[in-house]
Amino acid sequence: MHVSAQTAEVAAAPKRKSRPGGTLYRGNEGMWSWVLHRITGVAIFFFLLVHVLDTALVRVSPEAYNAVMSVYKTPIMGLGEAVLVGAIVFHAYNGLRIILVDYWSKGARYHRAMFWIVIALWVVTMAGFLPRHLMNVFGH
Repeated sequence: MHVSAQTAEVAAAPKRKSRPGGTLYRGNEGMWSWVLHRITGVAIFFFLLVHVLDTALVRVSPEAYNAVMSVYKTPIMGLGEAVLVGAIVFHAYNGLRIILVDYWSKGARYHRAMFWIVIALWVVTMAGFLPRHLMNVFGH
């Protein structure tokens, strides 16, 4: 009798639904907002760490500081600056969106629309920044 009770219990358990193919996440706006916010935040943190360290070089060795500054004037680093500005702009706009989602009573209802507004603002801001910056990077 004990074995049949276990068998009945197992038979009554609902079957697990299989996950759809692809990633664990569904890829909606909330997930991408979360992922991009974390990536840009970590990237900005490491930039600030490197910036503090390379600025501190001026006290240790002015020659080393000058060598590092000459590397920063290369086109590759100019492109890196553009990526950094893009990360900062997205992180700032998305941070405002997160504040609205958290503290505005209707924020959770409109989080998807606000994500696309963040993307639109980011595109407009970068469209205004990139041409001027790239002219300075590649123009002599």
